[in-house]
Amino acid sequence: MLPDARQAEALLAIVATGSFEQAAALLHVTASAVSQRVSAMEVALGTPLLIRSRPCRPTSAGQRLVQYLRRSKLLEEEFLSGMEEDDARPLSVSLAVNNDTLGTWLLPGLAPFLIAENILLDLSLDDQDHTYTLMERGQALAAISTEPQPMRGCVAQPLGVMRYRMMATPAFAARWLPDGLNRQAALAAPMMVFDRKDLLQSNFMLREFGLTPFSHPCHFIPANESFLRCIDLSLGYGMVAEQQIGERLASGALLDLAPGKHSDIALHWHTWRVQSPKLERLSTAIVEAARRALRQ
Repeated sequence: MLPDARQAEALLAIVATGSFEQAAALLHVTASAVSQRVSAMEVALGTPLLIRSRPCRPTSAGQRLVQYLRRSKLLEEEFLSGMEEDDARPLSVSLAVNNDTLGTWLLPGLAPFLIAENILLDLSLDDQDHTYTLMERGQALAAISTEPQPMRGCVAQPLGVMRYRMMATPAFAARWLPDGLNRQAALAAPMMVFDRKDLLQSNFMLREFGLTPFSHPCHFIPANESFLRCIDLSLGYGMVAEQQIGERLASGALLDLAPGKHSDIALHWHTWRVQSPKLERLSTAIVEAARRALRQ
């Protein structure tokens, strides 16, 4: 037995906000009403749908139901937006993407399509190794991820490779790395790290110098533009995507501290095997944009 519209609305609101109280505020009802709707679903389906923690998380059964409800909602919205009398209605699509993709090639490559198709983006941001989990939990209809294997009922298409190079300003290198980037210098020089999920820098340090994660000084800067800005300001050194380096290397504003020792991150587009027509066209647009912008 599938939930009715109010029950489905309550479950999606809890998963989106993380709590019964915030879901109630979003839906303009009481927290008790939200709780009753979810409890009624759980009784009808004979299984718990939510782990009532802080934040609330869907159970395995809850994840499957949320995935179904999000896809059904998209199909309903797309049908309504396609009706002649309602052709101005925008369609909202939830995607999980990594910060560097959002900060570089995704929006420039996708903007013309989004405008033409009247699509609204509902983005969830996470490290590229974790965006797959957001889709798995039902928090996104599609995802850009490093995971090459699709989950059941989905497909994964290779997008290309983002290449990262270890960069710093000449002033930073002169102060901290006068003899170049070596193990001893790496133990003292401050490194830029996006957040504690970001293993890009750590994998480089382990591979090149045998240093375990965060065993060296780190700035944690979880914002794409601010991360690069900190490198420009000589606060630290770190891995920068080729798309973000621009003219900095040619002009001498930044130095490649480890020429030839880049890190390549392969990205994949995950989406459901059976899609709505607009999501199919969105998938095509993302794959085409990625193949123009990324190494193949």
